[in-house]
Formats: sequence, C-alpha cells, structure tokens
Amino acid sequence: MNSNIAGKVVVITGASSGLGEATARLLCAQGASVVLGARRADRIQSLAHELSRNGGKALAVTTDVTHCEQVKKLVDAAVQSYGRIDVMINNAGLMPHSPLERLKIDDWNRTIDVNIKGVLYGIAAALPYMKQQKAGHIINVSSVAGHKVRPGSAVYSATKHAVLALSEGLRQEVKPYNIRTTVISPGAVESELPNSITEPDIADDIHKFYEELAIPADSFARAVIFAMSQPEDVDVNEILFRPTRQEL
Repeated sequence: MNSNIAGKVVVITGASSGLGEATARLLCAQGASVVLGARRADRIQSLAHELSRNGGKALAVTTDVTHCEQVKKLVDAAVQSYGRIDVMINNAGLMPHSPLERLKIDDWNRTIDVNIKGVLYGIAAALPYMKQQKAGHIINVSSVAGHKVRPGSAVYSATKHAVLALSEGLRQEVKPYNIRTTVISPGAVESELPNSITEPDIADDIHKFYEELAIPADSFARAVIFAMSQPEDVDVNEILFRPTRQEL
C-alpha cells in the first residue's frame, strides 16, 4: 500500500461512472477515504456501500456541480466526516459536440456550467480548507480537446482549454499554502461522455470512435495515483495521455 495514498481524504465529482468511479475504486483499494459527488444518488450510494462492504471508507453526497452550494456541501461533508480534505478531483464533465452553425445554445450553456463553473465551484469549496491546513492537492480534468480543436468540438474544447488556464493560474496562486495542482488531459477513455451528445449524427460518429479506440477508465485512475503518490515536495502539474492508437 502506497503510504502517500493511504489515509488521504479525496473528494471526487462525477463519481457515478467512468473516470470518477474507476478513480474511487483504485483510491479506496490503496487506503484512501473517498467522498463521492454526482447527481445520480442511487449510483453513488451503491458504489459507496460496495466500497465500504469491501473494507474501504466511502461517503456519497448527491451533488450537481452547477450549483455552488451543493459542491460546498460535498466538501463540507468530507471535512465533517473525516476531519480534513487532502485532494479535490474536479472530474464532472459534459461533451455535447456539435458544429457551431447548428446553434445548440442550450448545449453550450450546459457545457460551460459543468465544465468551467463546476471546476471553479470545486476550487471554491476546497481552497479555504486547504489554505487553513497549509496542504492539499487540487486535480482538474481537462482533455486532449483542450489542446487540439476539431470540427464540432469548439465549445467543448474551449471549456477544456479554460480548465488548463484556470489550473495554471491556480498553480501560481497557491504556492504560499503548500498546495499542489494537477491538470489531467485524457484522450478517448471509456466513459459516458459520448452519451451527452444531443445531435444523433455526431453521437454516432463519436460512439464509433470510442468503440474503436477508447482505453479503460482505470488508465485515468492510474494517472491520478501517479500525481498523488509523488513526495510532497514534487508537484506534477500536467498529464496528457491518449490511447496509443489515437492520432488526434
């Protein structure tokens, strides 16, 4: 068991499936206490019960990251239950691709609310505790799409590029408080992201792309473990990874 993982209190948004669920499982297996946030209460409650039955420490808190007060409640619950928060993983995200000319304004707003504001609300909830502790680690999830833009991905890529910018600004600002920051940019990793696409023709293409290329969600979980498990004086600021066969 890795001594830099065991005993840490980790809050994860978007924990009901995909990257968040895989990360919760791996962290719990290595001795961390996990606090699971997601909108689907039944999914995270079931996961928390499963992890607890297997000897882990897990708590589920129903959370919609588009509401700042709900994200604060999630982090407050972690501190009230376990005494502190060591790691905040801002993982919740949407990927409703569509060409701009289709004017999917509701999709644009949802993507901005979850992918940008959700990350900001996670930072806002965790940062006061971490400043007080003079310790902590904030992990934000961007995407390969934050580095490369493709037709149909303009709004999604813009939100994920924003996560890169926010993470770099945060990195510079939290140095006085001994807080580490990491932004992780996955490529095609098995998740429910393609299900958030509302345009049928675009959804078909992305589902085929994922079926052909996507790698298991625990690839992301291992990236989280790598960043967390470094000595406290090592700050891994950015991880970009793809399936070996993914070109873009």
